[in-house]
Amino acid sequence: MGINLKGKKVIITAGPTWVKIDSVRVISNIASGETGILLAEKLNKLGAKVTLLLGPVGRAVLGGRIKVVNFKFFEDLRSLLIKELRLKEYDMAMHSAAVSDYRPAVVAPKKINSGLKNLKINLRPTLKIIDIFKKIQPDIFLVGFKFEPNASRLRLFKESQKQIAVSGADLVVANTTAAKGYAAYLVYGNNCRGPFFTKAAMVTGLSRVI
Repeated sequence: MGINLKGKKVIITAGPTWVKIDSVRVISNIASGETGILLAEKLNKLGAKVTLLLGPVGRAVLGGRIKVVNFKFFEDLRSLLIKELRLKEYDMAMHSAAVSDYRPAVVAPKKINSGLKNLKINLRPTLKIIDIFKKIQPDIFLVGFKFEPNASRLRLFKESQKQIAVSGADLVVANTTAAKGYAAYLVYGNNCRGPFFTKAAMVTGLSRVI
């Protein structure tokens, strides 16, 4: 690979996404957005022109000339991403956002009564946002992310290969949590580089591989 990032246009997604249950409640996840923020700062230092689509993670202060576009809901991220990819030609995309895999089949138009003794919510799968990138910009260099808790290196490699085959990603960051904490691998072609035991180390390793 060995891409010179100076002047390259890079789009990064980061943080969690929300899906509505009713007019005031959401389903979310515990993603912090840290990986995407670290990537944005690292690539900016290497000379890239970075656009960061950042989910609801609280206040984030980024240095450099990083364009930050905030979103909250799954549909917000999907719409923003489609808009950005249609308006601007990007050289690289890094899809690190922790996207909701499921959404309620029906969203209540008002606040659901809190006094109910039993509440059932039927969920249905959301669309795979990672599939959008190559459909709109076939030549974009795409980095996907795959998280599997307590997964072995072999399982992470196999799951990453599946993602590459379906989405067309050029590289996948496969990460897991286990007894020793965070561990990540960089999967591309038949290569599986790692492990990296901190997000900062992974970002440094990734910047040397792309």
